[in-house]
Amino acid sequence: MYPEHHIIKNGHIDRCQVCNSNKLNLILDLGQQPLCDTLLTKEMLDQQETKYPLRMVWCEECSLAQIDYCVDGNLVYHPDYPYRTGITKELVEYQNSISKSLVAKYNLKHSDFVVDLGSNDGTLLTGFKDHGMKVLGVEPTNIARIANQNGVETTQKFFNIKTANEIKNKHGKVSLILATNMFAHMSTIGEVISGIEILLKDDGVFVFENHYLLDVIQGGQFDTTYHEHLRTYSLKSLVKLFSYYNFTITDIERGSRYGGNIRVHVSKGKNRNISENVTEMLNLEEQSGLYKLETYRKFADRVKKAKKDFMSFILKINKDGKTIVANSCPGRCVTLLNYYGVDTSLIPYIAEQPTSLKLGMFLPGKHIPVVNNEILVKEQPDYVILLAWHYAESIMKQLKARGLKSTFVIPLPDLTVVEN
Repeated sequence: MYPEHHIIKNGHIDRCQVCNSNKLNLILDLGQQPLCDTLLTKEMLDQQETKYPLRMVWCEECSLAQIDYCVDGNLVYHPDYPYRTGITKELVEYQNSISKSLVAKYNLKHSDFVVDLGSNDGTLLTGFKDHGMKVLGVEPTNIARIANQNGVETTQKFFNIKTANEIKNKHGKVSLILATNMFAHMSTIGEVISGIEILLKDDGVFVFENHYLLDVIQGGQFDTTYHEHLRTYSLKSLVKLFSYYNFTITDIERGSRYGGNIRVHVSKGKNRNISENVTEMLNLEEQSGLYKLETYRKFADRVKKAKKDFMSFILKINKDGKTIVANSCPGRCVTLLNYYGVDTSLIPYIAEQPTSLKLGMFLPGKHIPVVNNEILVKEQPDYVILLAWHYAESIMKQLKARGLKSTFVIPLPDLTVVEN
């Protein structure tokens, strides 16, 4: 069975979620914050809103960054969870490229069976299905229904040992298990990895993608810290994590998703052949100071400066009588706006694409309304803050093409104003 500390209990966490060390250092205290994907309806604005501590801490033993408070997964991934992969064009194209690259790398055939954990609306699995493979999604929220309607078979459950055995008994063992942007999210680490081990064939591979700690630190990306992201992995912490199980990290790739991510290839069994990419990245982490406390202290100073610069800028704009609004409502913007203390008096609304499940809702904590982004072209505000700043280039291009004349404000990694 798995180590006891790989089930993270709800509430305050006082030891490292990977290696159980008590050598945790507080890096950033972002205050009491609401759950970033629990948007509010108009009726909910008059009710008490639940907030939880949001602090980033760093383990000096295995170099894992993590938050030190766990909220019950049933509250975080509630049935009406509003995130959908299939509505973001860049994400659909990207997930399609993942399937192509993995089919080629592992020489997958029609007879192979592929399972995706946290499969959302089935976008990623569609690529494998198009290659003629048998696919199955595992998704705990009601978004599973959208996947099933789109013809991607999906079971609406949390993935654990029980679910793994049910899938194995019904469909047989699996060649490839995937998890994009979910492997840092669950408190049930031991259940998930043990379930993967049960479900994979002996020569099977688990491939997952997540934010990467080096990119978060180098990019001043404190806004990736929210209650869904229990952990932000360094490669060192991942090597430590899989050392507890019958797995080997055999390859690793860096990408530019989510403001910088890693794709980790984990093969079943110990002592597998390891790509030199793994050694090179561990060396890079060491050279970049990722194992030193002082690196994180500098990161924290940069975050405080970003807050100061942003607030000075927005207060001056308001004082000068100019109009400023925001565009895009990714989960990370909830952390940013709540930590900065920005409410409707400073930003009257956040504009979102017409297909977003967040339209007509209100931002947790700060209660800023989320509206259809057609309003931007109609109103032509003086400034538009791009809260999905990690997609700034493509968003600016799209909005300009639609006739927007506003000046763009990119809040991170450092405040940048882009004249249109």
